Amino acid sequence: MNYRIDNLQYCNWSREIFEINREAGLDAVHVTVVYHEDYDEFLKKLNVWDKLFKNNSDLIFLGKDFNDIIKAKSEKKTAIFFGFQNCSPIEDDINLIEKVHQHGCRFMQLTYNNQSLLATGCYEKNDSGVTNFGKEVIKEMNRVGIVIDMSHSAEKSTLDAIEISEKPIAITHANPLFWHNAKRNKSESLLKNLSQSKGMLGLSLYPHHLKDSSECKLQNFCEMVARTAEIMEVKYIGIGSDLCLNQPDSVVEWMRNGTWTKAKNYGEGNKDNPGFPKQPDWFIDARGFNNLESGLKNVGFNDDDISGILGNNWFNFYKGIN
Repeated sequence: MNYRIDNLQYCNWSREIFEINREAGLDAVHVTVVYHEDYDEFLKKLNVWDKLFKNNSDLIFLGKDFNDIIKAKSEKKTAIFFGFQNCSPIEDDINLIEKVHQHGCRFMQLTYNNQSLLATGCYEKNDSGVTNFGKEVIKEMNRVGIVIDMSHSAEKSTLDAIEISEKPIAITHANPLFWHNAKRNKSESLLKNLSQSKGMLGLSLYPHHLKDSSECKLQNFCEMVARTAEIMEVKYIGIGSDLCLNQPDSVVEWMRNGTWTKAKNYGEGNKDNPGFPKQPDWFIDARGFNNLESGLKNVGFNDDDISGILGNNWFNFYKGIN
């Protein structure tokens, strides 16, 4: 049985997008529920999702573990797995980790771009690594079954997390640094460590993470995947598209600035291009998975490896979430 999984989307959710994901054959999607929100604000987000589940029950349901991916496949639906792109919902209270897990959280980044109470973000000048609180949080996340996600974290912090965690971690949405020199992309040595620890890399389709940005070519992307498979085992490579369909530019401003600054922070954009960048024409939405399948075949991947990259590898990783 083959599965298709996109392990990171943050869209302006609607029935149209759920239908697109089904048309793309997605059996599971890890969705961002939180960027900078605290615990109470997270609970309000749950109310929004409760309505989405109720109004689109023929298309989606809340996923809790890998069995729900199997269920989604059999019912021709998409299992939705909640994740946080920051640790803000647990505030400074380790007891909230179990509570957010009970509400469906299965992935949590230790940082967004800045320093957090747990670790260092990739935009900080100095990376002091995982903090004392961070070490305790990792232990608790391991215990309850929330995956440590280091997509936005700095290198030492990520290597620390790999070493501290008793379970494999994930980088749900990023690309190799050798291909495109973005602050969010990851070094070869880090990717080797990730693979050796049985951790997963979700390759990103967000233009600021791509060589040539919105003009990135499918062939070039797939050649990058092939090179990445020489650095880390292919069974630890998947897709985390970072699709942000139909989001207004005010959302990317919130992502970059939160409530921590009064200045304008353009992140990976700039003053002349402050909003969401245009997706490459071969991955406008999740239906681009079909183009990825063709492109990966053209650069020499066999059918098993292609099926792995497009979903089976994430499915196997989900089996270890408990």
